[in-house]
Amino acid sequence: MNSFLSEQKFQLVMQEHTDYLLKLAYLYIKDWPAAEDIVQDVFLAYYQKFEQFEERSSLKTYLAKMTINKCKDYLKSWRYRKQILTNSFLNQSKKIRDKIIVEDEKLVLADAILQLPLKYREVIIYYYFEELSVLEVAQLLSISDNTVKTRLKKARALLKNQLKHTIQWEVLFHE
Repeated sequence: MNSFLSEQKFQLVMQEHTDYLLKLAYLYIKDWPAAEDIVQDVFLAYYQKFEQFEERSSLKTYLAKMTINKCKDYLKSWRYRKQILTNSFLNQSKKIRDKIIVEDEKLVLADAILQLPLKYREVIIYYYFEELSVLEVAQLLSISDNTVKTRLKKARALLKNQLKHTIQWEVLFHE
């Protein structure tokens, strides 16, 4: 076998096998940029040591085996573990930040509700927080269901007016 691999032959090998090897690498590591790096490393290794290919199997099988081995090495590497650890930390940080924002919004809303006059505050609390129906609120407060609906509408309008300066409450603005 010739100990020199021509550039044309090497380019043909790359054109023929790149897509297959990329898909194979991606199936192993589930990271497209890393899969591209691995396939590039496989072709570099093949270019440097192509004379070691003994043609006992097809070139596709040989390159696939090299790709699988490099994928397994990657999955054992510190680079991969660091990436997983970093992604885990970032996801956890985002969850904590989102939870803090939600709690802060709840406090702002609770404060706004507490500032409402009693007749509006009680219908909001029963309807939204106790999840009672309009009829149940009406029975509980000994008022008509239309009065409950009117007070809910007025309470939402008051809350909308209070909250428009602090936070955008989309639910209130679309009612």
